[in-house]
Amino acid sequence: MKPDRSLAAALREGALVLDGGLSNQLEAQGCDLSDALWSARLLADAPEQIEAAHAAYVRAGAQVLITSSYQATFEGFARRGVARAETARLLLRSVELARAAGERTEREIWVAASVGPYGAMLADGSEYRGRYGMSVAELERFHRPRIEVLAESGADVLALETVPDAYEAEALLRAAGRSGAVPVWLSYTVDGAHTRAGQRLEDAFGLVAGLDQVVAVGVNCCDPADAGHAAEVAAAVSGKPVVVYPNSGERWDAGTRRWHGGTTFAPATTAGWRASGARLIGGCCRVGPDTVAALAASVSGHP
Repeated sequence: MKPDRSLAAALREGALVLDGGLSNQLEAQGCDLSDALWSARLLADAPEQIEAAHAAYVRAGAQVLITSSYQATFEGFARRGVARAETARLLLRSVELARAAGERTEREIWVAASVGPYGAMLADGSEYRGRYGMSVAELERFHRPRIEVLAESGADVLALETVPDAYEAEALLRAAGRSGAVPVWLSYTVDGAHTRAGQRLEDAFGLVAGLDQVVAVGVNCCDPADAGHAAEVAAAVSGKPVVVYPNSGERWDAGTRRWHGGTTFAPATTAGWRASGARLIGGCCRVGPDTVAALAASVSGHP
C-alpha cells in the first residue's frame, strides 16, 4: 500500500529493504532486453511485464521499488521516433506501474523514480567510466527535463543512481534542486575507494553534506566487496543515512553483452553495512527475488 509517511521519516525508525535487479527479473519472465532502450522499451510495449516484475519483489519482501525509468530519456526515445509528450507519459507510467504493484500488499511500499546517468542513454557501458567530455552545465541540461517530469510523478523519492562521476552527481543535484523539494538519494557506482571516474569517495560523498533534499547517499551497481568500505565513508562524510545495493558479484562485459563469473552477494554481510549506517539495502544487477527474500529476512524480518 502507499505509505502515509515520508521515506525520510521511515529511515529514522530503521532499515528498509530495496528490490533487486529489474532487468534480470524481466528476463526471467521471458522478456527480450537486447534493445538499446533496455527495460525502458517495455514501458511502451509490455507495461504489464514491468508491473509483474515489481510485484515479484513485493512478494519477496521489498519495501522500496525502483522504477523502470533508468534508461528512459527524451533523447533515447526520440531516436525511436517517440515524441516528447509521449516520452513524458511513459516516464509517469513507470511510477504508476511500481505504485500499482505496491498496492498488492498491506505493507507500506515506497516508490523510487530512477534517474540513470548520461551513459545509460548511450547504451555503450560508459556509465561505468564517466568522464563523458561534458561540463556540469551540459549534464544538468540533459538531466533536468526528465527530473522535472519525475518530480511531479508522485514518486516518494528520486533515485539518482549508478552515477560514475562526481561531476555528473553535481549536475544531477543541481537539476533536482531546481525541480522542487522532492527528496532524492544519490548513489555512485564505484571501484574500490574511488568513483568509476577516479574521484575519492570522500570527495564524491561530500557533495551532499548539508543538502536537506538528499535523504540518503551511497552506492549501487558495484561489486559487493566494495560496499562495506563505501558505506563507512558515506556515513562519515555526509552524516546521512546510507543506501547500498550492489550487483550479484558477476562481471558485465559491455563488448559481448554477457555476464561472467559467480555470485558473491551474501545477505548475511548486510549486518556490517547496517552497522556502518546503511538504512536502504537491496540489490542491483543479477540480484533476484530469492536473494531479496533472504535479505528481507535478515534486515527486517519480513518472510
